Amino acid sequence: MLRFLIRRTLGAVAILLIISAVTFFLFYAIPRNPALLACGKGVCTPEQLAVVERNLGIDQPVPVQYWEYMVGIFAGRDFPAGHCPAPCLGFSFRNNTPVLDTILDRLPTTVSLTIGGAVVFLTLGLALGMLAAWRQGGLLDKTMSSTSLVLSSMQIYFLGPLALAAVVYNTELLPQPRYEPFTEDPLAWFQGLLLPWLVLATIFTANYTRMARATLIEQLQEDHVRTARAKGMGPRTVFFRYAWRGSLIPVVTIFGIDLGSLFGGAMITEYTFALPGLGRLAVDSVTQSNLPMLMGVMLFAALMIVLFNIVVDACYALIDPRVRLA
Repeated sequence: MLRFLIRRTLGAVAILLIISAVTFFLFYAIPRNPALLACGKGVCTPEQLAVVERNLGIDQPVPVQYWEYMVGIFAGRDFPAGHCPAPCLGFSFRNNTPVLDTILDRLPTTVSLTIGGAVVFLTLGLALGMLAAWRQGGLLDKTMSSTSLVLSSMQIYFLGPLALAAVVYNTELLPQPRYEPFTEDPLAWFQGLLLPWLVLATIFTANYTRMARATLIEQLQEDHVRTARAKGMGPRTVFFRYAWRGSLIPVVTIFGIDLGSLFGGAMITEYTFALPGLGRLAVDSVTQSNLPMLMGVMLFAALMIVLFNIVVDACYALIDPRVRLA
C-alpha cells in the first residue's frame, strides 16, 4: 500500500506540473493584454503600460514568468503590493488580493454545494439502483430505468432555470438560492442551497441509479455469489453481503471523479444559481484575463481531482477483498 501511495503521489505531482504549464502557456495565446485591461484601454500611455506590466510581472519572457510562479508556490514571492508567503499562487492585481486568499474565501460555497449535493444524489442513486436490481424485470425496475434514462439526459443549464422559474419566481416555495455561512445561520444556509442540491441530485441520481443497477445485476451472476446461494444462504444475505459490496467499485470510481470535479468548481451550477464559488471565479478570471487567479483555481481543481482519485484507488481493497494493490 505504501509503495502504491508513493507512486500515485509522484504521478499526481507530474500531472499538476503538466496542467500548470499548459494553462500558463495557453493563456498567452489569447490576444488580450492583461496589463492593458488593468491600466484601462484608451487612457493608458505606453509609459504607464510599461509600469503596469512590471508590477504584474509580465515584462519578462514567458518561461521566466512560469519559473518564478512555480518557485513562489514553495518559497513565496515579492510583489510591488507586498510579500506573498508560500504557498503563493500569485497576486491578483485585478482584485488587489493574494490568489490563495480569494480561493479560500470562495471555497466554503463550493464545499457546501458539493457535500450537500453529493449526500443527496449518492444516497438516492444507490437506494434506487438497489431496488431496481432487487426487482429486476419488474414494473418498478422498468419504471426506474426509463425515468433515469430521461433524467440523465438533462443538463444543469436547462433544468436549473426551469427549477428557478417553477419553485422560486412563480410559486415562491423556496427562496432565491444564495450562500450563507453555516456557522452564522444554519437554516438560511440550508434554504439557500436546497434548490441547487435538488437540481444536482436530479441529474446525478439518474446516473448512479443506472450504474448501481447494472453493476448489481452483473455481480449477481458472479461465481462467488452463485457459490453463496449453493451453500443455502438467504437471498438478502447474498444480495447485501456479496453482490452489493462488489458492485460498489465502479460506483466509487465515478463518485470520486464527480466529487473531485465538484470540489474544483461546479461552473455551470454556480453560474446558474449565482453562487460565489470557485467555478464562477474561474469563469470570471477567463473573461477578465486574470492569469494568477485562473492558474490558482485550475491548480486547485486539478489537485482535488487527483487526490480523490488516489483515495478511491486506496479504498478498492477495503471494499472488495479480491482487489489487492501491488
